[in-house]
Amino acid sequence: MKKNKKYYLELEYGIATRKLNEEEGGGIVAYYTDLPFIAGDGDDIAEAIEDAKSAFASYLDVAFKQGSVIKEPSHLTKTKRINITVPLYALEHIDKYAKSHNMNRSTFLVESALKQVGL
Repeated sequence: MKKNKKYYLELEYGIATRKLNEEEGGGIVAYYTDLPFIAGDGDDIAEAIEDAKSAFASYLDVAFKQGSVIKEPSHLTKTKRINITVPLYALEHIDKYAKSHNMNRSTFLVESALKQVGL
């Protein structure tokens, strides 16, 4: 299965909504629960969700252009704890990189491995 823009647009990501108070400008904000940096707003829930979906489509364009790993909905992924051995010097570099990209060690290792195998 090719993981292209269409693939990600058809996944069922969770979208949360919240009413904005007057200080925030009013209306509704909608955001992806697994990708909270992707959000939209509108006068009502439907408009806010459509705006968030539009923002997600734009994010996908940029992510594909940059070769970024795109997170899938968390309800589709199960995890399993594993034990690996990593040299300390490598672990230090991994942790430094992960922290500078606002991710944890596990996320970095999984995303790196998936990129290596072409997913």
